[in-house]
Amino acid sequence: MAEQSESERNRRLLDAVLPHVLFDGWSRAAMKGAAADLGVDISVFDLAFPDGATDMIRLFVETADDEMEAELQKRDVLSLKIRDRITLAIRLRLELYAPHKEAVRRAVNILALPQNMALGTKLTANTVSRMWWASGDMSSDINWYTKRLTLAAVYGATLLYWLADKSDGHEKTWEFLDRRIENVMQFETAKFKARQKLKEKPDLSHIPSPRRFWRNLTER
Repeated sequence: MAEQSESERNRRLLDAVLPHVLFDGWSRAAMKGAAADLGVDISVFDLAFPDGATDMIRLFVETADDEMEAELQKRDVLSLKIRDRITLAIRLRLELYAPHKEAVRRAVNILALPQNMALGTKLTANTVSRMWWASGDMSSDINWYTKRLTLAAVYGATLLYWLADKSDGHEKTWEFLDRRIENVMQFETAKFKARQKLKEKPDLSHIPSPRRFWRNLTER
């Protein structure tokens, strides 16, 4: 273990913890079980995860982000339509979680606690940003923010649906995801049309001048 980098060591420790999270949650008990499996002292886990559950969950999420981004790069996503890139990114992200669905459920519950909401928001923001980066997004204006807020909403809703989904191969989740993406695309189309309309010079010839309007109003 001493020859491993800190990152590699921590990921190995996390891998040892995950089977215990199923029964003990993201807890010290899970770390003790993992320490026994590896034949190391619990202090090794305390050093790697000084804040306990939140440190383990942070690494769990960031590891999935790394794996998702690497997989997207293999898929040549830039050859796909933008909606297909984002659909693939979310699907890959959840498929990476599939072997540890109960761990994800418990992590979501912990991150929903008031004291952990800031961390949960930060982790989600990082996940959706990496989805966009891997999908070739180069925006730098207000669209940078709106794209991430929109994707965070879609990803969050799909994640919660996935956690409750018992259909074969999570087919119901993928149908749900397709509907959410379609809703977003319809909204974007409407927004584009509205923006184009605003660029057109309005015809104001039918509107009387303020002076004429006031005269007509007071002369009645």
